[in-house]
Amino acid sequence: MARTPASGIQHSIRAGGYEAVIAGVGASLRSLTYTGRDLVVPFAADEVRPGFRGATLAPWPNRVVDGRYAFGGVDYVLPLTEPKRGHALHGLVGWLDFTVVDKGPSHVALAAVVEPQAGYPWRITVETGYWLRPDGLTQTVTATNDSRTSAPWGTGPHPYLRAGDSALESWTFSLPAAEVLAVTPDRLVPTGLEPVEVDPARFDFRVPREIGGAEIDHAFTALARDSDGLAEVRVTDAEGQGVAMVWDAACPWVQVHTADIEPGHPFHRIGLAVEPMTCAPDAFNADAYPFDTGLIVLGPDESATASWRIAAIA
Repeated sequence: MARTPASGIQHSIRAGGYEAVIAGVGASLRSLTYTGRDLVVPFAADEVRPGFRGATLAPWPNRVVDGRYAFGGVDYVLPLTEPKRGHALHGLVGWLDFTVVDKGPSHVALAAVVEPQAGYPWRITVETGYWLRPDGLTQTVTATNDSRTSAPWGTGPHPYLRAGDSALESWTFSLPAAEVLAVTPDRLVPTGLEPVEVDPARFDFRVPREIGGAEIDHAFTALARDSDGLAEVRVTDAEGQGVAMVWDAACPWVQVHTADIEPGHPFHRIGLAVEPMTCAPDAFNADAYPFDTGLIVLGPDESATASWRIAAIA
């Protein structure tokens, strides 16, 4: 019997000039190419996924500060999966093995179950589908609450976009966001919403421009949308080729990270993480903030769906 790769069973799908590989562990987008060009930072099949690169994030994206929250009058404590900062990071499904529900040449649908556990005592069925079409790769995530009580919920993806082989500093970036979530510099604890003009060189990309030396690891909101209600981020290189990411009103937030680690590290500024999110960082503590965090509350047997699309800019 063939040994399963470290990142799980591999699911290759193709359509037009696109090819994607979805790894079963975390329903992770392991690679996405257009005419052979990487649109996201890939990783190897028989490799433990580097961090959350390409993973599906649920039942919360981003952080729960200190791993603590209150819901329905009960206090909960989550395992601290970001030990350097002391938070619970990116949910519970990132290392679950998703099984196939449906598969074809250009699509795959996967499912996993979050079982009731300490810190999150609800059973949530998570179904995600990847479809390749002429307009790119669309991922949809649907959660169903199979518990007897209401559950807090949020989701999002974690791709690192690539405009090309040139340095990230030279890429042109557009981000239609008017507000940024300020955070503490050490632990990234949210402190409040601010207009992007508070630090325009770092946060204001409403007019496309080079990323340059900007170091970003922040959530943005107040997104400008087109007539169909879609928000779009674009990253292009000097030749004008690159990648776009598009999402609808199900995700009123987006986290952007320039992947700053330390100079010389192989993953330092290797790509631009763009993470549409149904809710803000630390949304499980929604009552602690004077703005709408977007936290979704799923009643028993209720479902919620969100989706996003990644496409090549030729």
